[in-house]
Order: sequence, then structure tokens, then C-alpha cells
Amino acid sequence: MLTRRLALLYGTAGLGAAGLAALDLSSTDTARAAKAEPFPVSLSDAQWRERLTPQQYAVLRRDGTERPFSSPLNDEHRRGTFACAGCDNALFASSTKFDSGTGWPSFWAPLLGAVGETRDGGWGMTRTAVHCAQCGGHLGHVFPDGPKPTGLRYCMNGVALSFAPATA
Repeated sequence: MLTRRLALLYGTAGLGAAGLAALDLSSTDTARAAKAEPFPVSLSDAQWRERLTPQQYAVLRRDGTERPFSSPLNDEHRRGTFACAGCDNALFASSTKFDSGTGWPSFWAPLLGAVGETRDGGWGMTRTAVHCAQCGGHLGHVFPDGPKPTGLRYCMNGVALSFAPATA
């Protein structure tokens, strides 16, 4: 079993998202719960592989995690909407984004009905995994250490998101 300490060591050694994905770090609790649910957007594994980049597939469909500070969306500060990279479901308003210092895009609240949550027992700890309510794609995790008004930090993988700037 890969411990949290080893994972951090591998990450700082430059293993990267592709290497982490190859280790199949998916949590069985998260993977089973999210994949067993019927979602409005449902594709075969082959269709997901065709639609997504290898890194997006590793995160969205295999519950992977991208390297911290690797996403250009960390520095995205325009008004707009962050959506699921797998199905284009609108997930977060830019007005809820904040700099958590963790290396992943972070938000204090999702759009109403945009995400679902499951228990994640991977990496030797219990966390709350966040998935897209439309396709079940793994987005990241939510933690109780965010800013007001919710006190939550939705720590999302940038590769699992797309960004559409506001038009007006």
C-alpha cells in the first residue's frame, strides 16, 4: 500500500500525474459508490478514453490526483464558470474561487446540484471525495478548512475542470 508519506515523496521526486495514475491510487469506496450511481451522462470506458486526455482520464475516471501547482487554472482570476472537463456540467462560479495555497484550484461552494460527495478511504485517511453530478467524474475533495461563508475548501484537480469566461 502506498502511504501518504511515500506519495508525497514520489510527488516531490517528480513522478507526476501520469506516474501517480499508473499506480492506480483509486479509492474503492469512492470508485464503487460514484461509478455505481446512474448518471445523466454515461459513456463506456472506451468512449471516455477517446473523449479525455490520458491525464483527464486518470483523474476523472480513475480517481487520480494531478501534481500540485501544475494547473494553469490556479492562476485563473477572470469572471466566469468552471465546468467538468468530462461533460461540460457547470460546477463552480468564479466568485467562489480563492487561493488556498495548496496548489489546486479551490472554491468555497459549488453551484447548486452540480456535485455529489462520497466517502474516500484511500491514502490511509478518510476524506470526502467530490464528483460531477452529471457524469460521476472525480473532481477532488472537500475539506472543512475553507473561508467564510461556508468554511469549506473544495480542492479540485485543475485537469478535471474547464473554464469559460463571462461574456459581459
